[in-house]
Amino acid sequence: MGARGDFASLPSACDCALTMAVSLEESYEYCRKVARSRAKNFYYSFLVLDKPRRDAMCAVYAFNRYCDDLSDEPGEGAAPKLREKITNWRVELRWALAGEFGSNALWPAFHDTVRRYKIPHRFFFEMIDGVSSDLEPRALQTFDELYRYCYQVASVVGLTIIYIFGFKSVKALILAEKCGVAFQLTNIIRDVREDAGLGRVYLPAEDLERFGVTPDQLIRGTETERFREFMHFEAGRARKYYDESAGLGKLIHEQSRPSLWALRKIYMSLLSRIESSEYSVLSRRIDVPTSTKVTLLLRAFLFRPQ
Repeated sequence: MGARGDFASLPSACDCALTMAVSLEESYEYCRKVARSRAKNFYYSFLVLDKPRRDAMCAVYAFNRYCDDLSDEPGEGAAPKLREKITNWRVELRWALAGEFGSNALWPAFHDTVRRYKIPHRFFFEMIDGVSSDLEPRALQTFDELYRYCYQVASVVGLTIIYIFGFKSVKALILAEKCGVAFQLTNIIRDVREDAGLGRVYLPAEDLERFGVTPDQLIRGTETERFREFMHFEAGRARKYYDESAGLGKLIHEQSRPSLWALRKIYMSLLSRIESSEYSVLSRRIDVPTSTKVTLLLRAFLFRPQ
């Protein structure tokens, strides 16, 4: 999912249950608050959509945020407890898709969005599968494993929002999958030290070995020339998927194109900043400045790029 962090005034997604059922409008307002405070890169792209699509994006984002939060709860030996929570979350999802909401503020808006835009249910269960794989320390061995992980936690998000955007051809689904992989690879490159410190080494062991980089080096933050060559290689992979998904905009509804354009530009700007820093991702966190995001948003709103 990418960006993390929230406002102190807003409960985390894992604490969103209420003591009583909420109305549809209250549910959408809850989802808007989650998206405004936590979506970071995604939220800027929502703002150029019409209100129904913007609200739908917030509802889908709130679901994905909840999933992401489940895997990020800290604590030694927390995995069994978290697995139980995820099992319960799957059950809640099945009930919500059937129109039974319980007291969770998310579900009415989520159900309305899925029904309105005819989003296939399997994408949401695949997202939970990806979250489940993050509950314990892990090290991916091959790029095929990394691609599968990127698909589960990022491409499925892209596939859901393509239904909200509206699309003309099934080819849009193929390109949305590739676009999601590009976004997640960018996030993984930026967060490589933070993830390694949590015991999560997503970049393939076969690549680490090829370039002579060790997981311990990632944790220590040692930026050698070999490390920079390694990052350059991984960034090249991300660029490849950005290039391969470049035609996606022409396959979605015209009114949605500026939103996708803004989202892609923000993530591609992040990758460019990483590259121009000579891959100094171990010594500092690299982000896209708010001023750049606002500029891209204004360009999307005023000039309606295709």
